[in-house]
Amino acid sequence: MKSCLITLFSIMAIAAVASTNRPSVQTEGWGSVDSKPVYLFTLTNSNGVVAKITNYGGIVVEFHTPDRHGKMENIVLGLESLDEYLAGHPAFGCIVGRYINRIGGAKFTLDGTEYPLAANFLRKHNIHGGRKNFSSKVWDATASSDDRSATLSLSCLSADMEEGFPGNLKVRVDYVLNNDNELQIHYTATTDKPTVVSLSNHSYFNLTACKENVLNHQVRIYADAYTPTDDELIPTGEIADVEGTPYDLRRWTVINDRMIALPKGYDNNFCIKGTPGNPVLAAEMYEPKSGRLLQTFTTEPGLCFFTAHGLNTKNRKTPHGVDYTSSMGACFEAQHYPDSPNKPNFPSTVLRPGQTYRQLTIYKAVIK
Repeated sequence: MKSCLITLFSIMAIAAVASTNRPSVQTEGWGSVDSKPVYLFTLTNSNGVVAKITNYGGIVVEFHTPDRHGKMENIVLGLESLDEYLAGHPAFGCIVGRYINRIGGAKFTLDGTEYPLAANFLRKHNIHGGRKNFSSKVWDATASSDDRSATLSLSCLSADMEEGFPGNLKVRVDYVLNNDNELQIHYTATTDKPTVVSLSNHSYFNLTACKENVLNHQVRIYADAYTPTDDELIPTGEIADVEGTPYDLRRWTVINDRMIALPKGYDNNFCIKGTPGNPVLAAEMYEPKSGRLLQTFTTEPGLCFFTAHGLNTKNRKTPHGVDYTSSMGACFEAQHYPDSPNKPNFPSTVLRPGQTYRQLTIYKAVIK
C-alpha cells in the first residue's frame, strides 16, 4: 500500500509540475507612441522557450532557445527599450510592409495606373514599404494560450495611398510559439482596391547569443536559383542558376567561406519552392559550439538571405555592446521576389478585392 501511495503522490507531483509548464503569455507596459500604448508580450512554451514581442512594429525583441546543454539564451539582435527603437534601428525583428525589400525606381504600374512611392533607398528606389512603414506602426494586439501554444495576434489598417500604395489594406499577423519550439508567423491581408503586397519578418539571428559574429555559422539554403541584381541591388529580371556562384548554398557552407567574392556580404533573393498552404524547408543555419540549429520554413516563393555586412546606421551596438555592423546577425526574410511589381516574369504580388493574402513562415529551434 505504501508503494502505491508513493506512486500516486509521484504522479500527482508530475502532473502539478506539468500544469505549471502550460504555454503562457505575460503582458507589460512598454511606453507609448503618439498616445497609443505599447506593450511587451512574453510568450513562453512548455519547454521554456521564450519569444518577447512588442506591438510597436510587431518587433521580435528576444527569442530564447536552448543550446545543447539546455542553456537558454537570446538568439536575435534587439534593443532594450522602446526609446532605443524609436531612435532608429535597421529593421530589427519587425514586420515589414507593405512591401518587403526593394521596388525599383520607387514606382510601379498596376491596371494602367502608375503609383509613385517614397524613394527611401539611394534616393532612387523604394525599400520595405517606405519611410513610415509597418515597422513603425502601433498594432492592435490580443493574446491567448492553450495547452499547445502561446499566441500574439496583431492587426492594423494601412489606409488607401499610405506611402503611395493603393487600397485600404487590413492586415493581421499571428505569432504562435508552440511546444515544438516553432515560432510561427501567420500573415493575412485583404484590400478594397487592387494593390501589391509582400510581407515579412526582419529578425537578425545569431546562434552564439551575440557573443561572436555569424561568419563562422554554417548555412544551407534549399534553392537552385536566385535573382541577380544590378549594382544598386535591384533585380535585373533574370532568374539564374546558383551553380558555380557564391549563391550555391545547397550544401552546408561556412558563411565566411563564400564572402571573399561578396565584399558587401549576402543580400540577395533565393528562389524557394514554397506555395500557399505548403510551407517548405527553405534554409537552415547551424552554430557548432552551441549546437543550435535554426530552420526556416515558408510558403513564399523567395527568401532573402542577408548578413548585414558593413551595415551603417545610427545605433551601432546591441545591448551586449557588440558592433552589429560586422555581420553580427543573419536574416532569413521569406518574401515574394523584390521588384515583382515591375517584373512580369516574377511571381505576382497583386492582391485584388475579394482575395486574401496568406503567408506562413516558421522559425524552428533545434539542437544538433
